[in-house]
Amino acid sequence: MNQHELETLCINTIRTLSMDAVQKANSGHPGTAMSLAPIAHVLWSRIMNYNPDDPHWPNRDRFILSAGHACILQYSILHLTGYDLSMDDLKDFRQWESKTAGHPEYHLTPGIEVTTGPLGQGFANGVGFAIGQKFLAARYNQEGKDIFNYKTYAICSDGDLMEGISSEAGSLAGHLKLGNLIYLYDDNNITIDGTTSITFTEDVEARFRSFGWHTQTVEDVNDLDALEQAIRTAEAVEDQPSLIRVKTIIAYGSPNKINTSGAHGAPLGGDEVAATKKNLGWDPEKHFYVPDEVYDFYKKAVEKRQEKEDKWNELFQSYKGEHADLAEEYLNFAKEQYPSGWQDDLPVFKPEEGSVATRNAGKKVMNAIAKHFPLLIGGAADLVESTKTEVEDSGSFEHGNYGGQNIHFGIREHAMGAIVNGLTLTEGTIAYGSTFFIFTDYMRPTLRLAGIMKLRSIFIYTHDSIGLGEDGTTHQPVEHLMSMRAIPNLVNIRPGDANETAHAWRVAIEHKDGPVAIVLTRQGIPVINYEHCEGPQSLEKGAYILKDADDAPQMILIASGSEVQLALQAQEKLAGEGIHARVVSMPSWELFEKQDVSYRESVFPKEIRKRISIEAGVTLGWHKYITDEGVAIGIDTYGESAPGKKLMEEFGFTVDNVVKHAKQLAETANV
Repeated sequence: MNQHELETLCINTIRTLSMDAVQKANSGHPGTAMSLAPIAHVLWSRIMNYNPDDPHWPNRDRFILSAGHACILQYSILHLTGYDLSMDDLKDFRQWESKTAGHPEYHLTPGIEVTTGPLGQGFANGVGFAIGQKFLAARYNQEGKDIFNYKTYAICSDGDLMEGISSEAGSLAGHLKLGNLIYLYDDNNITIDGTTSITFTEDVEARFRSFGWHTQTVEDVNDLDALEQAIRTAEAVEDQPSLIRVKTIIAYGSPNKINTSGAHGAPLGGDEVAATKKNLGWDPEKHFYVPDEVYDFYKKAVEKRQEKEDKWNELFQSYKGEHADLAEEYLNFAKEQYPSGWQDDLPVFKPEEGSVATRNAGKKVMNAIAKHFPLLIGGAADLVESTKTEVEDSGSFEHGNYGGQNIHFGIREHAMGAIVNGLTLTEGTIAYGSTFFIFTDYMRPTLRLAGIMKLRSIFIYTHDSIGLGEDGTTHQPVEHLMSMRAIPNLVNIRPGDANETAHAWRVAIEHKDGPVAIVLTRQGIPVINYEHCEGPQSLEKGAYILKDADDAPQMILIASGSEVQLALQAQEKLAGEGIHARVVSMPSWELFEKQDVSYRESVFPKEIRKRISIEAGVTLGWHKYITDEGVAIGIDTYGESAPGKKLMEEFGFTVDNVVKHAKQLAETANV
């Protein structure tokens, strides 16, 4: 068997495994996997550096299947190249507790770098990966010791490129001249509804050239040498990301479903699978079959790549000898072991400082701790002057200064979220993104995926309520906090003053089980006197008794953010009228729910049924904590355009309104 015949056998093995897995599951997307098999083969056998025995090798090349519906393609090549993915796993495709889910999932399957599926997300994650490599290289590479020179490869589809996020991310990648980014565009002219001609007729290459990308076309995906040459050409372009348009034929090899939308999202059917195998020179009676020659071929390919990791390990040992401090720093950050004592530099704000906007407090906190975190990297969606999230002692991340910690994302909130997720997946980095809270509407898919992957992404949102003022209804978030609370694994923190903001940042850095969103004010709010409680470090518990009543409490006032001050002032006024209230600061529902039952009941005793929540957002959900006997003070409509103080008064966020509701509640309780 000559080399061409052997590689054809390998490619057809990927195709038949993909068909068989989808057919057995009676669910999936076989056609794209069949058409893309040559690309997977070339990447894993000729191009990428990786090691199945060490999937987290720091200098491995990254691969992203942005067209995540074709995941059986990736599972097949991962199995063939020796990752911890057995034939039984392939047979268990899309089944309960399987390692081969319906779309690629990070942490679930060895070799999967990021969870993809919602189209366009993987495309933008890859830009984060590319930024991460440039950032690490700028800090750690030394003359003769390029320890980080990996590249990011991705396969994207027509659907990926139709989604707006790909334009956002593609534009930024071109501006940043990310030459370590190589995308292969699967141009198969097919979508679920038919041919792309009904919706997608743009000149894709011209579009990406306008973004600043290098573009090429491979006319036939089955021309392996042309594929390799195009990728090698792209690798040589160091100051532009690359898009390689590859002409493919969906369901290649299928006699009756080739080049049809019917092969996109459904099994081919038993008869068509058999006919396709026969057409490819395969035994129709053999299912999940891999010839020995195929296993041997990929084993040899992998051995060459393992040799590359061995050489890299030797290089890194030499690097450690010459640059011990840098090596130790990277290894510690990669293991999420941060410099001891960094928490000691958290600023402490005094009540005599008066009112401090929590966004301003956030700026002071972030810059106080940034000196301990050289791998902290992030920025804002063209709002850094408003969100106050610039690392002041570092420059901008840009071509010519890839060591800058400040990324200018531009007005691209959706892509920003996905890029932050890609950066977070770069071992060692601590990544954040910031914008106005209202614009979480543009980021929800990326927040959800961060939650699914339990990434440690940090998101800073300012202008958190109608208190922002004159910008009016379009910019005043009311439903957003409750909407964010509905996202599993996302911890939301709305601090009640500058000191809680400091500890919100502490929690965000220390939290290891999912993303954290810190929600901050534009307007100034008083610095709280903590003499009656353990202090703002209690924020880590999600809710805590900020100030208890002088006598046995008869009711509980619960608040978050800027409304905590209203609860404290109302408590004092109520005490003068003989009504004893406990004030609970509740910056984070999610952190509170992680506490044990005894702690939660100590904050909210069952016998104290009279409770009032105070939060400048929708009241939906608050009855979980105020019970059916309580009152929720919130805003269940949209705001108005007016100064923030005036809006707060008009919508009932005043001490007098809290007191009024408390007195009414006290009367119904016969207090």
